[in-house]
Amino acid sequence: MADTTVYIVIAIYMLLMVMVGLIMRRLNSNISDYFRSACKGTWWLVGASTFMSAFSALTFSAAAGVAFESGWSISIVYISASIGFIINAIWLAPKFRQMRAITGAHVIEDRFGRLTQQFYAWTGVFLGVMYAALFLYGLSIFISTVFGLPITMVVVVIGLVVLLYSVTGGSWAVMSTDFLQALILIPITLLMAYLALKAVGGWNAFLDRTTEPGLAEDFAMFCSPDRFGGRYTLLWSAAMLIERLIGYNTLHSSARYFAVKDGWEARKAAWLGAALMAGGAVIWLIPPMVGRMLYENQILAMPLAKPAESAYAVVCMQLLPKSLIGIMVVAIMASTMSSMDTGLNRNAALFTRDIYPMICKWMGTKPAEGQALLRRGQAFSLVLGLIIIFISLYCVSQEGLGVFEQTQTVSAAIGAPMAIPMLFAVFIRRAPWWSAIFSFACALVPSSIGVMLGWSYTRMVFWNVSIGTAGFLVTMPFWRYASTAYRAKVEAFFEQMYRPVDFLREVGVGNDPQQLAVMGRFALGIGVLIALLALISQNGHDRLCVLFVACFGVCVGSLLIYAGRRMSHAIDAVTHPDTFGDLQEGIKVN
Repeated sequence: MADTTVYIVIAIYMLLMVMVGLIMRRLNSNISDYFRSACKGTWWLVGASTFMSAFSALTFSAAAGVAFESGWSISIVYISASIGFIINAIWLAPKFRQMRAITGAHVIEDRFGRLTQQFYAWTGVFLGVMYAALFLYGLSIFISTVFGLPITMVVVVIGLVVLLYSVTGGSWAVMSTDFLQALILIPITLLMAYLALKAVGGWNAFLDRTTEPGLAEDFAMFCSPDRFGGRYTLLWSAAMLIERLIGYNTLHSSARYFAVKDGWEARKAAWLGAALMAGGAVIWLIPPMVGRMLYENQILAMPLAKPAESAYAVVCMQLLPKSLIGIMVVAIMASTMSSMDTGLNRNAALFTRDIYPMICKWMGTKPAEGQALLRRGQAFSLVLGLIIIFISLYCVSQEGLGVFEQTQTVSAAIGAPMAIPMLFAVFIRRAPWWSAIFSFACALVPSSIGVMLGWSYTRMVFWNVSIGTAGFLVTMPFWRYASTAYRAKVEAFFEQMYRPVDFLREVGVGNDPQQLAVMGRFALGIGVLIALLALISQNGHDRLCVLFVACFGVCVGSLLIYAGRRMSHAIDAVTHPDTFGDLQEGIKVN
């Protein structure tokens, strides 16, 4: 059973996340505020949120299990994500922001029309809800087994907390909580990597151990085809790289930059995501690899369906001070909560902006507007969040059916065919309105065959990409038959995508100093709360570990507060009203 301190830390963390949502709720007056933060998000806030939403607790369970078995092979997942962010930063992030949309389906409508938009909206909501539910289920299984917390409690508590702050605070709350979660995740995982290296004798000793007999072949960057069922080979890595790069650079993925102020801020947000993900590609894999070297028996004795997936947690329990175990549990929770809250907000945006008006049209009624539409959006968020919780609870009740793995396979088989035409749509103008649906239909053929015949991941990706690409390209000659209205629509889409955002004219006055001040105070508060754990630490070494994690929050918070004050002094109070002033007062009161 978990230590009392773990419960206290988790409870304080959950209350803090709810508090953020309650404070941020006063910023929402319309759906633009609620679903894209009124396009006023600063690069560091959006960048941290984008980074946190790009991975889940699978990093510390399933991916850690792969690192335990095959070393650096799994790093391609994070390397390819970092490269995806780099491509965003160099070429696409500004263009994505310049689409001036609220949802990814909104962009698809501008590019291909209503039919394609509706297909992607409905499919996107379905897949988004399933992903969120299954991430929550996977996290709950892991936390319950390894740390001894009741699984149903984990599902309900995490689900309700994410639901509360996402519904009340909208996009502002999602980005703010993601940023604060990053402030916890980054230092605790840095500390874990350091402690793991120290336990094995340092970096050089760690590298030497990876070349020992029994580990050298397993820990190679690209494994031989006769090991691990053909996974983690050079071809597998190439397939992973291709799939991730496609997924990070599609019209549908453009929504990650809608909340940022302009193209330049979007570019910086992407660079931040790239840097953090590149660091994670090394930092997150060291503990489970050290686990293989030092704690293999303890890890393989864990009562999980795949004991290797407990590698990261077991190393934490062996090396981390007991006073920080609760913080590590929180960090692992945060990795899924950040993915879940972003997905919930975007799914609710899809339903509110793209599906709800169509339902009203079918029913012959007029869609709500203004504040009424905002209330509809909050209600849709609530309903979708409850559905996510109930699906996760259903998975718990059906223990042993492998629902998680099977649904992940099906989702991947659908996701890749959907992404391919959305990538080409960014670069190719001369394609008819039905090209995306046709490309998806073509790629779905090998995808369906692969699911039925049990194809490997590598084979499915290459077939899907090849056939989907061919399906899109063969539609291009039909551009000559496109209507004048559709051609004009496409030209307008690309003109807007390449036209820089004039923030003052299109959005209005920013609130950068207030974002700095509010997030700075939250970060400082988190650092101080973590520092209190030093009081229950057993020795000087443990206290130093606690203070390292605490100092990260204190330093970042102090820098943000300082930068906010300097910026406030440099900006005329008349032309830049204190939009966040009430929020700062709210923090003082609370």
